[in-house]
Amino acid sequence: MLRPGGVLLVTVAAVAFVAAVDPNEQGHYPTCPFLALTGFQCPGCGSMRTVHALAHGHVQEAFGLNVLTVVMLPLLAVFWLRWARARALDRPTRTKAAHPALIWGLFGAIVVFWLVRNLPFGSFLAA
Repeated sequence: MLRPGGVLLVTVAAVAFVAAVDPNEQGHYPTCPFLALTGFQCPGCGSMRTVHALAHGHVQEAFGLNVLTVVMLPLLAVFWLRWARARALDRPTRTKAAHPALIWGLFGAIVVFWLVRNLPFGSFLAA
């Protein structure tokens, strides 16, 4: 349980830091390099502000900043729970995190989100 516990500890510390240090205020965090170089938003743009909003209980605001992050957080939690349970039961670590079709589906969803949020009709997805 050392590794899952370590990941949980680092995650809680990172969320606590983002909750305490507002990413909406300039100068606290660097600008997204992809955004700075291209002027387009990457799939993760708005994620820190989303985590900040969620940490303060502002779910609707979080959905408006980066819906992909809000949707992916429960999925990441499920993967972490599966991993922690396997470690707690001393089961061997699986060689695959998930079925390849799921992984490719998630990858495709991220790419589509990335493209659509940068098109005029998808501006509602831009943070």
